[in-house]
Amino acid sequence: MPVKIRLQRHGKKGKPFYWVVAADARAKRDGKYLEKLGTYNPNTNPATIDLNVDGSVKWLQNGAQPTDTARAILSYRGVLLKHHLLGGVRKGALTEEQAEEKFAAWLSEKEQSVAAKVSGLDKVKADEKAKALAAEKEVNEKRAAEAAAALLPEVEEVAEEAAAEAPAETTEEVEAAPAASTEEE
Repeated sequence: MPVKIRLQRHGKKGKPFYWVVAADARAKRDGKYLEKLGTYNPNTNPATIDLNVDGSVKWLQNGAQPTDTARAILSYRGVLLKHHLLGGVRKGALTEEQAEEKFAAWLSEKEQSVAAKVSGLDKVKADEKAKALAAEKEVNEKRAAEAAAALLPEVEEVAEEAAAEAPAETTEEVEAAPAASTEEE
């Protein structure tokens, strides 16, 4: 029975979510599988991959062939490297401790590169947000200036009318004031 390590699609339309499985090559894509090895979520950035490394290596040692996409995922998580290192241990080129040490060093380096990518994405996101905020402030200032310019003639007209009415009122008050004082006397 030929065994393949492949992806089994789950999720909804437009939002795929995959299981990484070891399955009989003759089984349907989403059908019966022998063992679930992990998950792959391409909807996140960077893609989320949870994988059972030891189980995947066991299937590779037993002759399972990964599909192209599954091979890329296994390589990304270091399964193919561990399989290669264990082949060196079987041949006597490495000791098991050396193989584990090399694998651990590779994993730490990979985690650092992924963390750098995530921090870079966060920085780009923050920069885009700052640019959008600056553009929004500029648009708001422009709108406020246009609104003030549109209201300025109206305000001037109201001020002129008020100024025209104000002297008339004051002269009437001044004229009324002496008349009141003469009446009192």
